[in-house]
Amino acid sequence: MSSIKVKFRPSSVHGKLGTIYYQIIRKRIVRQLKTDYRIFINEWDKEKARIIVASANKQRCNYLISLQANIERDLRQLKKSVSSLESKCRDEYTADDIIRKFRDSSHEQSFFSFMESIILQLKRLNRQRTMETYIAALHSFLHFQGHKDLLLEDINTDLMLEYEAYLKARGVVMNTVSFYMRILRAVYNRAVEKEMIIQCNPFKYVYTGVDKTVKRALTIEHIRRIKELDLMLYSGLDFARDIFLFSFYTRGMSFIDMAYLKKSDIKNGILSYRRRKTGQQLFIKWEKCMQDIVDKYGFATLDTPFLLPIITTLETDKMRKQYKSKLYTVNFYLKRISKLIGLRLPLTTYVARHSWASIAKSKNIPISVISEGMGHDSEATTQIYLKSLEYSLIDRANSFIINDL
Repeated sequence: MSSIKVKFRPSSVHGKLGTIYYQIIRKRIVRQLKTDYRIFINEWDKEKARIIVASANKQRCNYLISLQANIERDLRQLKKSVSSLESKCRDEYTADDIIRKFRDSSHEQSFFSFMESIILQLKRLNRQRTMETYIAALHSFLHFQGHKDLLLEDINTDLMLEYEAYLKARGVVMNTVSFYMRILRAVYNRAVEKEMIIQCNPFKYVYTGVDKTVKRALTIEHIRRIKELDLMLYSGLDFARDIFLFSFYTRGMSFIDMAYLKKSDIKNGILSYRRRKTGQQLFIKWEKCMQDIVDKYGFATLDTPFLLPIITTLETDKMRKQYKSKLYTVNFYLKRISKLIGLRLPLTTYVARHSWASIAKSKNIPISVISEGMGHDSEATTQIYLKSLEYSLIDRANSFIINDL
């Protein structure tokens, strides 16, 4: 028979915080399992062995409530550890085995530890962008939890509904709410696949769809006005405009793909690159307007493999930081450009991608061509019916749009 009790050890210094610990007795052997839970002596009910929540300070009350919830969670996990040992070892286990099993299972069953392990795996697979989105979701959920860990089995519909309400109360748009929920759901489903928990569909009642966003596409007249701006005296604005136009010229190439373009990617008048987001390889006819932008910054004569002046280092650890810094700077200046031409829409590099698609559609270019031209890996239906398009057809569509400028 095993005994598990919650105990409180007051501080030897008057007015200081005491420590909560667990007393585990097995075959008359007593062991103590320390925690990092700290409370004052007047916040502990010795008879009931639980925290007293009676503070006038609301923040302190919330803290004490969360501590009591953690204690109850730990007790559940300790009891599970005992049950597991009894089923496997029958009577041949000790109090130390209970503590060891609890620590191992707590780490394995911790939602945040499990999510961090997935993030590390994404890092090893070099899926940098996906890793960053998981980190963003983790930080948001951690903040909601008051940086208190929880078990995988604690993920339930009530908790997710509370998290959704928390996000809405802070003015988070529904697409971002969905973004976080879908990432957390993916983590939860991974745990289900590993048989760490039983599927309870905790995300059933929260929003995981996609809202229609504000239209971000420009007309060909807007693109022309951006192109014709005289920005020679403003290098930051001029560079941001050139990057925007280069993206538009290359069928809405994303900023990260532009950043990592190499000189060697251009062969026989064709620019070929592989999308970092999907891995899909795209081929684009190299046009004079693209070459003009490259020539303007003289990277062709410099001892660097990169085509555009976005990344200037060859150190892997610094490349990502440099790319993100340049992206922030370019988008900052693009917002200023949008004001110069009287746009209500805040201009970003991504607007170039939306604009190319929208303008192509307005020119009666088939949706299938647009989809293939932009490397839309998510256009599953289109890809099923089309298989593959002739790149010359896509290049003619791109030349058609560029020549209209």
